[in-house]
Amino acid sequence: GTLLNLSVSDHGRSDSLLLSWDEPEGGAEGYLLALSSLGSGTPLQNGSAGPNITSFWFHGLTPGMRYEIEVTATLACMETTSQTVTAQTSPSPVHNLSLSSGGSSAVLHASWAHARGQRDGYHLALYHSDSQTLVRNASVLPNASTFLFDGLLAGSEYALKVSTLAGSSQASTSIHQWTAPSIPTQLRLSPGSSTSLVASWAGAGGAAWLHLALHNLLTQTVTTTLSARRGLTSYTFQHLHPGTQYWLGLSATAGPYTVGGPNATAWTYPLSPDNVTLSSAEEQSSLQACWSTPAGERDFYLVTLQEGEDGAPTRNISVGGDNSHVTFHGLSPGKQYSVQVTAVAGPYRASARSTAAWTQPLAPSGVSLSSQGSPYSLLASWEEAVGEGYMLAFSPVEHPVKNSSLLRGVTNFTYEGLRPGTLYTFEVSTVAGPYTSTPRRITNWTYPLPLEQLTLSNQGHSTSLQASWRAAPTGSTGYTGTLWETKSQERVRNMTVGNNWTNVTFEDLVPGRQYTLEMAAMAGPYRSPVRSATDWTYPLAPAGVTLTNTRRPLGLSAFWDKAAGDVDQFHLQLYSKSHPAQRNISVGPDTHNFTFLGLSPGIQYFLKVTVLTGPYRSSSHFATEWTYPLSLANVSVQPGQGPQELHVSWVESGGGRDHLVQLSVAESLSVIRNVSVPRGVTQLDLDGLVPGSRYRVEIISQAGPHRISSQTAIGYTVPLPPLSLSASPVSTAWALAVHWETPPGQRDGYLLSMHEEGSSAPARNLEAGKDSTNVTLARLAPGTCYLVGIWAVAGPYRSLPQNVTGCTVPAAPTNLSLTNPGSSSELYTCWNKPPGGRDHYRAILYSLSTQSRDRVQTLSPDAQNTTWTHLEAGSRFAVQVIAVKGSFEASSTNVTQWTHPLAPANLTLGSPSASTLQVSWAARGRGAEGYVVDVYDTASSSRVGRVVLGGDARSHTFRNLSSGTRYGVTVRATAGPFHTSTPNLTHCTREYDALLA
Repeated sequence: GTLLNLSVSDHGRSDSLLLSWDEPEGGAEGYLLALSSLGSGTPLQNGSAGPNITSFWFHGLTPGMRYEIEVTATLACMETTSQTVTAQTSPSPVHNLSLSSGGSSAVLHASWAHARGQRDGYHLALYHSDSQTLVRNASVLPNASTFLFDGLLAGSEYALKVSTLAGSSQASTSIHQWTAPSIPTQLRLSPGSSTSLVASWAGAGGAAWLHLALHNLLTQTVTTTLSARRGLTSYTFQHLHPGTQYWLGLSATAGPYTVGGPNATAWTYPLSPDNVTLSSAEEQSSLQACWSTPAGERDFYLVTLQEGEDGAPTRNISVGGDNSHVTFHGLSPGKQYSVQVTAVAGPYRASARSTAAWTQPLAPSGVSLSSQGSPYSLLASWEEAVGEGYMLAFSPVEHPVKNSSLLRGVTNFTYEGLRPGTLYTFEVSTVAGPYTSTPRRITNWTYPLPLEQLTLSNQGHSTSLQASWRAAPTGSTGYTGTLWETKSQERVRNMTVGNNWTNVTFEDLVPGRQYTLEMAAMAGPYRSPVRSATDWTYPLAPAGVTLTNTRRPLGLSAFWDKAAGDVDQFHLQLYSKSHPAQRNISVGPDTHNFTFLGLSPGIQYFLKVTVLTGPYRSSSHFATEWTYPLSLANVSVQPGQGPQELHVSWVESGGGRDHLVQLSVAESLSVIRNVSVPRGVTQLDLDGLVPGSRYRVEIISQAGPHRISSQTAIGYTVPLPPLSLSASPVSTAWALAVHWETPPGQRDGYLLSMHEEGSSAPARNLEAGKDSTNVTLARLAPGTCYLVGIWAVAGPYRSLPQNVTGCTVPAAPTNLSLTNPGSSSELYTCWNKPPGGRDHYRAILYSLSTQSRDRVQTLSPDAQNTTWTHLEAGSRFAVQVIAVKGSFEASSTNVTQWTHPLAPANLTLGSPSASTLQVSWAARGRGAEGYVVDVYDTASSSRVGRVVLGGDARSHTFRNLSSGTRYGVTVRATAGPFHTSTPNLTHCTREYDALLA
């Protein structure tokens, strides 16, 4: 019989079985199913399934039970086939599984409720959770429900897995539990440092976790809590308060179990005081000990005062832990002391010691300072005072102090080499150790020396004299002096000035008169010897000096007024900065004018008149005047380096101070630009002008207030080129439209040039008006590029060229065709070559039947055909060919065509009822546009039916046929005008009595 390939599975369900089978070749009309206990032969469940069904569920079965299943299939023409298979349901797991220690550290008790259904027995596996190792493995009878595990580790977690066994299947349930922990012993707590305590213990292996809690007994707060895993035997508590008592508690934990353990107390070491100092107190013969409070706590401080270098203790004082100073009174003056401060906390101590300190000494008395008639020394003396020695300070007042030291027993000191005329200060103090008493102070003067290098000068002034001197090499408090007339010995002025003066001026004196000055230096009550000096006042300069121009003959006339006072003669000096030669003339005291002839044109001259009297001269201010200039020649105007510039040049023909270049628009007489250039410059660039414009230039020569004009010159600026030049094809004709924007400035018109690329023919030229912005170039070849140039024109000058390349639109291909050479995957395209040029063709094939991507080919400019391959069968396509020139395109019209379809595959026939015949097939490739199905009577070879279906159809049922009759069927795939048929396939319709009951 036919094999059904039966298989059974439970899909993890203990009360169900899923039966599966393979449909027999040719199909089946139905199935009968029977389930019974293995070996009993008595059916427990029956079932049935229709055609095309290949699986069936049996529910409500007993877990762990063995079953036998029989399947009977009804085939065509009333034939049957049967097959049997055995299977077992999966067992069910146990219920209410529990695992408890009962407070024991080495025993766990397991219990459970029996699983539903049948089983062969139970299997128990106990694991240690931390190590994941199997501790105990046991198998028990199917009626057992308890088990005892002993010899386990204290404080450990275990996992129990109980599996129900039935045949080769099993069902498992798991549970976790802990054994009770054991308590650690021998807890110790000792200080490690001022901020740490070290805790240690024994017997820590019997607990999963140890919990430590450290309490600060001073603040009654928990400082640190710690949870440590199994095996830790010590721990150091860091960052604690120095000098503080702590209490440590210990407990053990394993899962839900916690057991309290021992406790211990200890102190941290205290910190020694910082910055211990011993210094003088406010009261006489007292010292104060100070220190900085260190971090942490302490019970109290013990302060010990030690005397002398051997540090013998003299006093002990205890103060609270919050104190930071102690004062010791009634100490001996000048003694050396030190102090030791000890912090005490519990049984521990920490000390620090200060450096040595001294008591203050007393100052000496009877201090004096005398000169004893000498200007270069002073004698200091004092009475004996108690102490180790003396500190002397001697210096001029308001100057840096000079210090010196003397041993006890000396009561005077002489200072030599001092500066005369200087005030000195003397101080003396008693020294004991590092301390110095309050100083005694006294002052006195030395004698002054006379001043040096006294001079008297008029400094060029006619009514004043200035006296100057150099101060003596030693000091003084000031200067005194008297001014006399030398000839008459009449006193004129008295004066007194400070010691910081080195000059003084005497005003309102008579011009040209001789004077004598006598001066002396002062210091305290003393005066130096007298020094003297003489000089004359300065004469007055002439006034009213002028210089005037004479044109014929070319010359300059000088005039001046006589000065006040005596005059010996006048001296005239005439010169020019542009000529090295000068003229010098001397005239008598009664002359007041003079004329200079034979001078150069266009030159500025300067005149100075000087008065000579005795040993001194006095000159007037300069007078100045210009001679008349000459006009310029050969003025030329040319375009500059830029379109907004003009270059002007000329030739100088005479003198002059500078030139004034005047610029005006040629059509207007108004001046738009004035530029001044110095003499010697013969060219000028004018910028900021209007490009392409006509200008007029005139140059004026200037010499002081005098002017003369050159001849007028005309010139053009170069025009600017057109802007934004473009050349675009005209869509309705083979022509180019040239456009540009008007540039800034002026112009007379435009000049255009056009040349075909790659051609040896000469360029075409044409002109456009100055207001034009476009021109159309007609009668051009299609698909051809041209080089177009344009210039702006102004007078004889052209702008820089502007060039652009423009291409005409190409001609489109004609007579396009798309043909099928009889293939299901190829199409052939051809066309006529259009006139003109192009860069290439772009052929595009569109799929009209699917959403697939377009196919694109780039072909040479001479191509006229192409073939499309690897197309989808039975599909409709459209083709388009485009001529491309640069960015311009010209497209043909679109044509369409079909590929041949592929014949349908997997044609199958079936008869679901006595008068019907079911036809089904599979599409090949993407399918077809439609299908035509024909049915024939095999006996008579006559067609009894035809149906035309759409492209989505994959089956059809013919009805009202004869039962039990063999028919032949063909299926044709159609695509446009093309079709492809399957081979003829036959099949019988059913008999009426062959149906499944």
